[in-house]
Amino acid sequence: MKNVTTGKNLITGTLMVGMSAVLLSACNMMGTGAPASYSLSKQTSAPSTLANPVGNVAVKDSGNMRMTTAKLMGLAPNTYYVAHYHVQGTESTEPCKSNGAPLMSSKIVALSDATGMVTLSGSVNKSEVLQATYFNVHTAKNADGTPNDAGVLCSAVKMM
Repeated sequence: MKNVTTGKNLITGTLMVGMSAVLLSACNMMGTGAPASYSLSKQTSAPSTLANPVGNVAVKDSGNMRMTTAKLMGLAPNTYYVAHYHVQGTESTEPCKSNGAPLMSSKIVALSDATGMVTLSGSVNKSEVLQATYFNVHTAKNADGTPNDAGVLCSAVKMM
């Protein structure tokens, strides 16, 4: 019986080591292509008519491209929104309050639906947003994406 138990422990130990190696290699395979997710918070500059806008932004790399998808709700219905990455500004150490320059190549525009929900999706060459420190969503004046305000939702981001 002792050999059977030892054999089982040996098999269990071998399986655990093997599974650990698979999990570690899976983490390593994700590398820079692993998706990142950030929660967007309401900005103080958001119109008071937006009681509780919320959202999430997902970032994933595919080769040289950085794909961004922001899903938002609690916005004004049938309104254009524009989002883009920004570099760190000098007005604050908090990225979303720093008033950094927008990286216009990362601009994505979409129209919210009748319930105030919108999904903004786009991609940009990864090298163009490596210096970004935050992702900002604004109401837009029209379909071309000209910002209409300082921002309604924002999240600090870490680009690599």
